[in-house]
Amino acid sequence: MAYSIESKIKLEQSQEKTWELISTPEILESVHPFCKENKVLLWKENHIKKDILVYLNGLEYYREFTQWDAPNGFKLNIGKKEGKKSRVIWEIKGLGAQSQLKIKVLPYRSSKIPKIFYFWVHYFYIKPKLKEYLNSVLKGIKWYSNNRIKVKKNQFGTHPWFT
Repeated sequence: MAYSIESKIKLEQSQEKTWELISTPEILESVHPFCKENKVLLWKENHIKKDILVYLNGLEYYREFTQWDAPNGFKLNIGKKEGKKSRVIWEIKGLGAQSQLKIKVLPYRSSKIPKIFYFWVHYFYIKPKLKEYLNSVLKGIKWYSNNRIKVKKNQFGTHPWFT
């Protein structure tokens, strides 16, 4: 059984402008409220793109982009360097002069949680916390796209996994 969590937000800019924003290398340093650092490992045209997201608490997640579809979005895998990876899909939908940005996460299933309890842990803990996280990231993108001012650390509240 696949579990997924998604969140979306409407932005007061075109699909192309939203794409331009989210496809910029190291953009997470400007838009992500739990990002300490976003370091590029590989970012060349027509090549696989890779970077590292360092959270405020020092946790390092490696991101490898597996699909790059301008101006519609991208897909990536994210997780610890040698650990399991979650699948993430960023989708942009054009709404005339506006756009909608949706992030969908298909989290890896932790072997630390017995299979028999996973549904309950996912539904009552993982899903709400991940939804809260996605909402904060999307609020950061909206803040930056409206103001062109870097998001402050924990600007929309703290998160127990990343701060």
